[in-house]
Amino acid sequence: MASNITTTISQQAAPASSSLSVSAQIGITILTLAFVLGFPGNLFVAWSVLCQVKKRSVTCLLVLNLALADAFVLLSAPLFLRYLAGGRGWEFGSAACKLVHYLSSVNMYVSIYLICLMSMDRWLAVTKPFLSQRMRTKRSLLVLLLVVWVMAFILSLPMPFYRSNVKIPLPNITLYLCKPYHWNSVGHKVFQYLFETIMGCVVPFSLINTCYASVICRLQNARFHRRGQGSRLILMIICAFAVFWLPYHIVNIIEVIGLLQGSDSVMKAAQTARPNVTAFAYFSSAINPILYVFAGSSHIRQAGLSFMGKLFEATYSESRSTSTFTRSGRSSSPDESSALQTLSVKLGKPFKSKNKEKSSSSGVSKDIETLASVDQLE
Repeated sequence: MASNITTTISQQAAPASSSLSVSAQIGITILTLAFVLGFPGNLFVAWSVLCQVKKRSVTCLLVLNLALADAFVLLSAPLFLRYLAGGRGWEFGSAACKLVHYLSSVNMYVSIYLICLMSMDRWLAVTKPFLSQRMRTKRSLLVLLLVVWVMAFILSLPMPFYRSNVKIPLPNITLYLCKPYHWNSVGHKVFQYLFETIMGCVVPFSLINTCYASVICRLQNARFHRRGQGSRLILMIICAFAVFWLPYHIVNIIEVIGLLQGSDSVMKAAQTARPNVTAFAYFSSAINPILYVFAGSSHIRQAGLSFMGKLFEATYSESRSTSTFTRSGRSSSPDESSALQTLSVKLGKPFKSKNKEKSSSSGVSKDIETLASVDQLE
């Protein structure tokens, strides 16, 4: 999480109070649901990919990394729950304060840039199938995954610098609150919120939109309207991430505008909304397994607990068929071809196609050979 789940505490936790505020109760509910649904759900996704899927597509392996990142960040939920419900401030020390927010920020960047890789893989498969085939190897995929993780850890480096376990003296007790800290500098606030929004929203979503615009144009030009499970799954993941994270980035922009204009009312509105949109964004780590359940519901009755493995195997088959179609340039009709061949035999004349060389047996063999190798990680 790129920012302050813990700001909720600093604004509404009362250590001596026997009852929790409404905002604290909402925060506890969101975090509890996220942990109860998301942590076992993401582990189930990882188990399905590792143990149930025999032929793993690029999309499938990217989903595995996404599930592991989400499961890892959800481990911080019990700390935030204690912070919200305990009423004693942050009890886990300054190092833990910085670490959990740093890892939450890493999760945000890993998630969105893994989604970028999914979109780029789809774009390459449709627009540049031969290049896609050469690039889809174990080595290239591992390199790309390593780049995403390293980049996420680097992009998250500002987070621990702008997070501090601040001492709050009260009449009867001294509290420590893990909260944003910018040394009373407008420049530092503007930098952090703009940097998060540009690198965590503007850049990746621009890339995603460009890739899918190109894919849609290519498929429309080819008059190919088949929508496979892999494409639907990626679009669902993208939409879910946008729904849960865009409010957070909008609040970032509003606060930056307030800081630059010196408007106290705008800054106050952003600061009031920030705890709620941050908690909402945190729930994004729990939503993907729920989406997979809906996407793979048709397999549940037949496959039982293995239904998610069937869903991910379907992305393998769909990716192969899409790449084969784009290489051929148009979809062929086997029934039509067989009818023409049968008619030519009955007439006693060999059927001659205008594209004789392309429809020869050697061409068919080549298509079959490339079909078998697409999306196979060497």
